[in-house]
Amino acid sequence: MSDALEVLNPATEEIVAVVPAATRDDVDAAVVRAAAAQRIWAAAAPADRARLLRRFAAVVDGHIEELARLEVRGAGHTIGNARWEAGNVRDVLDFAAGGVERLSGRQIPVAGGIDVTFLEPLGVVGVIAPWNFPMPIAAWGLAPALAAGNAVILKPAETTPLTALRLAELALEAGLPEHLFQVLPGRGTVAGDALVEHPGVAKIVFTGSTKVGKQIMAKCADRVKRVTLELGGKSPNIVFADADLEAAAAAAPMSFLDNTGQDCCARTRILVQRSAYDRFLELLAPGIENVVVGDPSDEKTQMGPLISRVQLDRVRSYVTDDLTVIRGTAPEGPGFWYPPTLVTGVDPGAPVAAEEVFGPVAVVLPFEDEEDAVRLANATEYGLAGSLWTRDIGRALRVSRAVAAGNLSVNSHSSVRYWTPFGGYKQSGLGRELGPDALAAFTETKNVFISTEA
Repeated sequence: MSDALEVLNPATEEIVAVVPAATRDDVDAAVVRAAAAQRIWAAAAPADRARLLRRFAAVVDGHIEELARLEVRGAGHTIGNARWEAGNVRDVLDFAAGGVERLSGRQIPVAGGIDVTFLEPLGVVGVIAPWNFPMPIAAWGLAPALAAGNAVILKPAETTPLTALRLAELALEAGLPEHLFQVLPGRGTVAGDALVEHPGVAKIVFTGSTKVGKQIMAKCADRVKRVTLELGGKSPNIVFADADLEAAAAAAPMSFLDNTGQDCCARTRILVQRSAYDRFLELLAPGIENVVVGDPSDEKTQMGPLISRVQLDRVRSYVTDDLTVIRGTAPEGPGFWYPPTLVTGVDPGAPVAAEEVFGPVAVVLPFEDEEDAVRLANATEYGLAGSLWTRDIGRALRVSRAVAAGNLSVNSHSSVRYWTPFGGYKQSGLGRELGPDALAAFTETKNVFISTEA
């Protein structure tokens, strides 16, 4: 390793760590080590693999506060969010461990013998994690991959490698075989590309921008390499006039301000039925203005800084001076701060309304009726998540079926549960993570026919 990555505290712009960056040679060596470890891991009894993964989860549980504080410093997450994220790593590991002994094939009726299927591990899996949720999204890939009998090489984002490195240490402390789970911090154009292109890596799990996801998919196609992609989003929050407007308005701010809007599931297009539009805005505006933005280590803080200067400049570029906005407040001085911002009176095709800003910015757009709401909700290249608010259960079901998104919530904003599937439609991704089928996504199905005829 020759290059180095500087990790900045987004709230202060101070350097908190300098981490060596992996080279292509480092990736090559890691794949060789991982392949050897994977063969031993796959040969172990399922109960033993499950036991070690549960032990890993228990060790993570004992370090929740340490991991959370590390994420506050390295990623600017609020302490409450960071604790949840570390806890999610624990929970995903526990859930995956429960699937090890249940990863069974089938016996299929045939003539002249018996036919059985086996779910076999792929080998070495590369997980490329994003900077917006470094811990949980890494776990969504590594936990089921390990549970299915694979080895994992994790490349964290350049700006947020610290918790990934600590998780690798905790895995060894829990007793996982050496080299089974390796972390290689590095630049996407070097370590990331090397991992994607390596012939010894059987699958890539990538979370990030749609642009980069397409590039990875194209490179994987050359070797017919499997991919799971979780990409961009521009998720709608549909509020019908018959909804509980007070509840919908109270929930709307954090549906796009959580994690400072750096969330592919953020409900950044608030679609409100025209007859309720003015009343909803009256209810919503105070919630935007009163969001507590500040020191992410403070228990009272609801929103922290953006991840970097680059991201701050990107967000600023979308909110031009000619737009009508409702703003909250944010600290001044060092740090990558941007206030909670609501944009009104904008055309649905405007960049701020159509493109993924990835910051604490949402637009409010009126619609006429159910058909118009669905049209607006689907008028995007993305399809990751969405919410709808109504007291009409028939409408809730009709609209849920009509909106082209992988994760929908009715009268709430929940998108992710580790025991249910997660993934997107259209250019929001390919494949599903989490849920009861997560382990199977890291296996090959082998069919075996055994003749019973002499």
